[in-house]
Amino acid sequence: MTEAEQKFFAKNGFLNLGRILDTEDVSRFRRLFDDDKRKFPYFWHPYGHHQHVNYDGLITTIAFDELIRHPDIYPTLTDLMGGPICFGEIGLRQMGPYSGEFHQAWHRDRAHWTGHPLRMDYLQLIVYLEDVDQATHCFSISPESADQEILAHEDRQLERGGIYDLHGPAGTCALFNVSVLHTATTRPTDATRKTVQIYYGHRDRAPLANDSAIPATLWRDHPDSETRAFYGVLNERTQILMHAFP
Repeated sequence: MTEAEQKFFAKNGFLNLGRILDTEDVSRFRRLFDDDKRKFPYFWHPYGHHQHVNYDGLITTIAFDELIRHPDIYPTLTDLMGGPICFGEIGLRQMGPYSGEFHQAWHRDRAHWTGHPLRMDYLQLIVYLEDVDQATHCFSISPESADQEILAHEDRQLERGGIYDLHGPAGTCALFNVSVLHTATTRPTDATRKTVQIYYGHRDRAPLANDSAIPATLWRDHPDSETRAFYGVLNERTQILMHAFP
């Protein structure tokens, strides 16, 4: 990770990595995404505004580990977090064609953690598996510096930071502090947006949420100790399943 990238993230709370996945990667992960939705429709459910999601993507398609720990992305994650990181959750999300009203639901996923130099408890990687532009659904964020006052009212933050819409071809990836104000932007379109959205945390911090279960083949039975450590921060969902299927 370059010094310029580090400074940009500190100033804005996000970093557009550009089209970091090559054509082969995009084709592979899009195929995994489509196969997951076709084979396991009972894991997919409506979510938010005009979204269909599977948050147990590691349970249904464990090969998504190859995206979660992609070698061209993982080092930047650890650089930003400043130490060993852990898996938080994975969301496979699809937003189909839409003829309704323009919609945004600005929110922060988690409170700022002031004990971190970037005030970052959890970091998200968003991966575009389809082309995204001004005429499609997109991810939007309101840039926020790590040393600015934290504004509780979204209108004040939007007025101060403005809005950045993430556009780019399939394979575009971005990282952002989940404490920074952001939203899925839904607009009238004939296009379908497919994303993989992955959260990463600190290994000595509490689990993020109870949306994604972690397979025992990764956190318990994997031969590699680093893999076990990365997946070893177990949320309650995983622990309940562990006790049900010892």
